[in-house]
Amino acid sequence: IRMVRQGVLVALTLASVVVRAEQQPREVLERAMADFQAGRILESVAGFDHVVTLEPAAAPGLWQRGIALFYAGRFKDCRAQFELHRTVNPDDVENAAWHFLCVARAESPEVARTRILPVGPDGRAPMSEIYWMFQGKTTPAQVITASGANTAAQFYAHLYVGLYLEATGDAAAGIDHIKQAASPRYASAGGYMHDVARVHLRAR
Repeated sequence: IRMVRQGVLVALTLASVVVRAEQQPREVLERAMADFQAGRILESVAGFDHVVTLEPAAAPGLWQRGIALFYAGRFKDCRAQFELHRTVNPDDVENAAWHFLCVARAESPEVARTRILPVGPDGRAPMSEIYWMFQGKTTPAQVITASGANTAAQFYAHLYVGLYLEATGDAAAGIDHIKQAASPRYASAGGYMHDVARVHLRAR
């Protein structure tokens, strides 16, 4: 996320001039992320929306807002956020994957596949295979195999295979992979996205 600038809100009244310190955008952002990690989805979305109000220039970088919007069921807004994020992060396969998930829920997986966002070179394993999977050009099993013995690669493979399977109609198999992604062994490798896996399980 781009560093957001600090600011104050000066409130003018007829009786007097009242100056109060407004919450800093970074402070609001951190609270929104913490709310999401705790499963407080609506509060999280409200916080991310407030960041955009306070600092409109930060909006393209707020991929976390897109994920929160997905879990809040605001799929059109979710889609728009990831389309906006692509303007500052055009190579990211994860951005294209979440855009697919938003469109799949708003319309259908078939429509989502035709509208998948283009990406540039994302060198993280197994992001190429994940992107091909969302395009329908490779299988979930091939994504898992491509993750090899690397812990971070295994985490992302299980997370996105799980999300993909759920979005395309195999919820039971999808949850099995999400459970693996949410396991404690991947906590450090997954970071914030590990929290996404945990929130997903709680939401389901």
